[in-house]
This record gives sequence, C-alpha cells and structure tokens, in this order.
Amino acid sequence: FLRDLPLDLFGIELSKVVEIIAGAPARVSAFISTLLELSRNYALNEESFYFGALRSYLQLHNNYFEDIENEVKSFESNFSIPSERPLKREHLATILQEHFQYEIVEGGLDQYPELSHLRSLYLNQGRRLLLNSRLSAFQQRFQFGKELGFQVLQLKERANTSSITAPRSFEEVLNHSKAIYFSAALHIPLESIRSDVSIFFNNPKWQGEAFLEIGKKYDASPEMYYHRLTNILPGFFGIQKLFFIRFIHDPSQGRFEVDRELHLNRAHRPHSNGLNEHYCRRWVATSLLQDLYDLQQEGKYVQRIVRAQRSRYFGTEDEYLCFTIARSSHPQPTQNISVTLGFLLDDELRQRIAFLEDAAIQHREVNITCERCAVLDCKERAAPPIIVEKRQRQLSVQKKLAMLDRVY
Repeated sequence: FLRDLPLDLFGIELSKVVEIIAGAPARVSAFISTLLELSRNYALNEESFYFGALRSYLQLHNNYFEDIENEVKSFESNFSIPSERPLKREHLATILQEHFQYEIVEGGLDQYPELSHLRSLYLNQGRRLLLNSRLSAFQQRFQFGKELGFQVLQLKERANTSSITAPRSFEEVLNHSKAIYFSAALHIPLESIRSDVSIFFNNPKWQGEAFLEIGKKYDASPEMYYHRLTNILPGFFGIQKLFFIRFIHDPSQGRFEVDRELHLNRAHRPHSNGLNEHYCRRWVATSLLQDLYDLQQEGKYVQRIVRAQRSRYFGTEDEYLCFTIARSSHPQPTQNISVTLGFLLDDELRQRIAFLEDAAIQHREVNITCERCAVLDCKERAAPPIIVEKRQRQLSVQKKLAMLDRVY
C-alpha cells in the first residue's frame, strides 16, 4: 500500500511514514482502517485515489509546469513548427510517422464496435495508432499532440487508450496528464494566449462571443481552452482562487454528472457529489445545458453557447464569477457537455477583470445540491431538501434535550 502512494511528489519521505506507524501501530492501524471503511461505504477505489492524488498534485503546482512548457518550445524549434495556429494535422502526423516510426491507421477502431467511445488506441507492437473515423480535425490534432508528448517527454508507463479506463498506477495517470499538458501547450502557445486573455479581461463589457473566439482562434475544444486558462491565470494574471468543473448531461436520464474538476488555492464550494444528490439547477453549468437541450428539441443546431454568471452561495459570503460553455458531445451525440471556469470574487479579481460589474452578467443565488439547500421558494428545485430537514430535526432534538436539562 505504501509503495503505491506517490509520497515523493508531495515531499513526504517514506521513512517518516514508517516511523509514525512504528511509534503508534494500533492507532495508525485504526486510522487506516477508518479510511478504508469510508472508501468502501462511498464506493471509492484505486481509480478514485489516483485521480484524487493527481488533482492534489496539480493544485500544489497551480497546474503550471515550466519544464513541459520548455520542452514544447524545444520541440517547436527542433521540428520547425510554424507560429500560426491552428497547426496542420498533416504536419504532426508526418513527425509521428517519420521521426517516431508511428503507423497511423485512419478509422482503425471502426471494426471494434465496443470501442466506439474511444478516440484512439495505441498499440505498442509496431507503434500503431488506431483512430476513430468520427473524430474532427481538431480531435485528431489533439491526439497527435498527446502522442508527441509521450515520445518527447519520454513517458514510458502510459495508458494505450485516448482516455484512461482502468489505471494501473499513479505513474500512468500522471504521465497521461503530462501528455495532455504537452498537447494543450503545443496547440495554444503560451505568449499568444496570454495576450488574448489580457485583451479580453480589459474589455469594459462582458462579450460572450469574444470569449468563444479566443478558443476558435486555435480551433480548440472548450476543454483544451479551459485547460490552458487554468495553466496561465494563477501565475501570469494573479487569479489563483479558481475552479474548473465539467458536467455530462444525458437528457434521456435527466441527470447531470460531474466527471472532471480541479480546484486551485482552496476547495471551492461548487464540487462533485458522489452521493447521487441533485446538483443545483441554478448553476450556470446545469442551466445552460438545459437551455442547449431545449434548443435541440426545437430542431435548432447550436455548436456552442456561452454564458457568464455571478453565483452567490446561499448563507455565505462566497461569490464566484463563472464562464460556462455548453456543447454537444462528440463522438457521442446523445449527450451534452458543459465546462465551467469559476473565479472567487475578491479584490484581486476586481482589479484584473474590467467587466466584472457589467449588468449583462446574470446574478443568481445558488447552493451545492437540492438535498442540502434551505431555499424554500426555489422554482428550479429538483429534489426535496432531505439533508436540511434531517439536520433541523437533529437540532430540534438537541434544543429540547438542553431545555430539559435546565429544567431538571
């Protein structure tokens, strides 16, 4: 168990942990047993641990890695990568084929229906890269960028699928993240995106289309666009208190699920919930998905829609400025996806974003989940506030016991 923990990445010496265990074996054993019992109760597994550890690792570094940025610059210089974006798909494919001896098989996954949800599959034998024929040009370029990342960064332990389905170790998860970072930095150069964001933040008015245009400039998916923003905002703009969250909406099931999230500087209020509770429908992340679905039901094709919202959390002083982009999933068009980047409102943010007080930005009072929300007149409520009611019953019991104790 201890060997599998990536202690060195967090500056923890294994010998120190062993000393703690040796000093109080019964207590430490009970503590570990408690953690294991909690993990069973909440259906946590190795995958949950690996991805949780990865998020913590990214948070420690503000999701910015100068060594990978430098590797990207060296790669661009060594292979004469042009400064114009988006990059040509054929250029990246040629580098993979001629320099790294890849065999790229167009539509190579089509004969395997059970793998239709994957974008690509890498086979070590012959370095064959099987592609899903339904990929867009951007998705192909991004996959090529990841493969270049694995090779340039010399990442040996890796997943062969485009997304990790069953991680075997933390090293595999970490290397996958590094390859994604390399691809994002390759397709969205650092200096260029810094300039674009600086101009956008200085606008006196919120301009949703202008925000989308930055991503379109690089022909980037919302996920890659937001990934790059989380790389640069803390260090280059001083915006460190931020979160990223991605929702999957399956209209046939009527459920919203979080499948990715990242919190920098602190654990922010909007977060995933593994207890099958109903996320607040006032969040722009969920309401925009519902709006997208309504447009689809009306027969209107919309590639992407964007909205800004200032979200104040009920009963607290915490307020976030959120930018959300919603789109149809690809290559699984039966689902919709939203990605949200949220910034905690503080003095630093007010100095950085000129349009923060723009009246065009929607203001909403929100909460975490319906089950934990005490707002009584919420028209968007999707489930009764059972957690709040349980807490109130417990409080009532405690008050009655305290009263009886004073009387008798």
